[in-house]
Amino acid sequence: MSPTPTPFWLRALRPLAAAFLVIAAALPAAAHHGWTWAEDVNAELTGTIVAAKLGNPHGELTLAVEGANWIVEVGQPWRNEQAGLKDAMLVKGVKLTVSGHKHSDPKKKVFKAERLVIDGKTFNLYPDRN
Repeated sequence: MSPTPTPFWLRALRPLAAAFLVIAAALPAAAHHGWTWAEDVNAELTGTIVAAKLGNPHGELTLAVEGANWIVEVGQPWRNEQAGLKDAMLVKGVKLTVSGHKHSDPKKKVFKAERLVIDGKTFNLYPDRN
């Protein structure tokens, strides 16, 4: 007895289902690592680093600003290096100003940094953005 052949429509559906799963799995990462979650308007924060996690996919600083802690996303290691930042500059106790974009949800204290100013020196993570 020979096996029943798979209908054409089912054979055609398999690659589409696989493509859908790949795209669906990538969407949360794309949403987080893009700029869609952030406000369009530029903002500035000045505070003191209370914690730092540097590395891929991007670094995060916890910045104490006027009694609240903000999570500030800085660049990937290669972007920080290209801007002239060194890990030793982004440590607990360092006071800095960041310019960039706040989270579009005002309840979330998350900030995407485009530029950092440390001791009067500006580090442009995204020189093409303003």
